Amino acid sequence: AEVQTDMLILGRAEFARCLPDNSSLSYAIMRGLVQRLRSADRQIESLALLDVYGRVARSLLDMAEDDGDVKIIRNKVSRQDMAKIVGASREMVSRVMKDLEDRGMVETQENGSVIIKERLTG
Repeated sequence: AEVQTDMLILGRAEFARCLPDNSSLSYAIMRGLVQRLRSADRQIESLALLDVYGRVARSLLDMAEDDGDVKIIRNKVSRQDMAKIVGASREMVSRVMKDLEDRGMVETQENGSVIIKERLTG
């Protein structure tokens, strides 16, 4: 979907001059940076400490939204994209997803959305 957008381009010096006078902008930027740092830290932890099954499961949970009694990933995520996220081959991610489906932990819908069952979250 297209949305009309206004955009402002600032150079580094102009941007730096705006920050002291606009605490809400500074706070929003810090919040965004903290979120990115936490995400990177979590990714590093996953790559270092979890096996492929654990990394796929954690990534699924991170992408999911609460939808009543279940968690759901509404946007289709390809096996190739998931492989890049978790640092594994597409084939291995496909095997893990099939195993999670066979064990009743996830259910992939025809539209590509993924329903995550309580057994994976608990």
